[in-house]
Amino acid sequence: MFVSSGKGGEGAVSFRREKYVLNGGPDGGDGGKGGNVYFQVDRNTDTLSHFRGHKTFKAQNGKPGEGRNKYGKKGEDLVIIVPPGTQVFDSQSGELLLDLVEESQKILFLEGGKGGLGNVHFKSATNQRPTYAQKGLVGIAKQIRLELKLIADVGLVGFPNVGKSTLVSVLSNAKPEIANYEFTTLIPKLGIVNVGEYQSFVIADIPGIIGGASEGKGLGLEFLRHIERTRFLLFVLDLANYRTLQEQFGTLRAELEHFSTELSRRPFGIMFSKLDVQQNAESQNVQEEIAKFLNAFQFQLTQRESSGLFTQKDKQDFGKDYDWSMPFFALGVSSVSGENLESLRFLLYSCLKDFDAQK
Repeated sequence: MFVSSGKGGEGAVSFRREKYVLNGGPDGGDGGKGGNVYFQVDRNTDTLSHFRGHKTFKAQNGKPGEGRNKYGKKGEDLVIIVPPGTQVFDSQSGELLLDLVEESQKILFLEGGKGGLGNVHFKSATNQRPTYAQKGLVGIAKQIRLELKLIADVGLVGFPNVGKSTLVSVLSNAKPEIANYEFTTLIPKLGIVNVGEYQSFVIADIPGIIGGASEGKGLGLEFLRHIERTRFLLFVLDLANYRTLQEQFGTLRAELEHFSTELSRRPFGIMFSKLDVQQNAESQNVQEEIAKFLNAFQFQLTQRESSGLFTQKDKQDFGKDYDWSMPFFALGVSSVSGENLESLRFLLYSCLKDFDAQK
């Protein structure tokens, strides 16, 4: 996008001309200031799609001054409305200029040009009749690029077609497209998960990540940026996938570390999806695979036999004395049958709440 503030108006060259007034002298007014450019965050806007086809944004120029010491009118400001999570980059240098996160945040981006002085300012004892005035200063122009990073409390991380969209659809009010093929989800989807009457959090369904995503393969690189905004990561590992649990988790962690060291240190939990796909005869094998996975990574988690829930410590206070390199919990879930869905809902909310308390 090309964005420019308004140019300042020119100062006026004028002299007082009235009957019975001798030697009226200069009375040229100043030019008006050019309009400023602001960015404002509005939660009612959730995409940048309205900027398509509209590449030039310019604030209004200031009006020129007039005689009788009349100042020119100030140019109207330009307010660009963007959704929370928008970043403004200089398209030439790549520098991050603004990071717009807070609701109703309004920030001055480009200041308008100053209006020129009228000839009344240049009168002196040696120059009683100045015939010149100042030009207005030009506005500031920039070529910028806008990027939107979703703001969510929980971001789902997993391979394509492991059940992330199904999970979002049953936990929240979102209705993402669900199909039995990889890369059904092409754009991130947000859903609000209600925990109580006045308690909720936002969950993000991110398109599947594959090996090499941090190097630009698949869709992962494009959407790994969105996970940067999330406060808590939920790794979704598919029990029915041809990849082992160790392979799935290892690849996902490696891609996060290659993309961002800070992101790889984000607090996280693990969910074993599609618990219902396995037949009862294979339930023992499933439990052995989960146990093997946990032991291989030395998570040292304590199992609550009644719910199949694994946590670092057998207590509800998830925020204290935790090893941040380890998952806060590991839980098997079936989005279809609903098994352990409520446990997952409250686990995520508890982790977020205790994580805020630690901050």
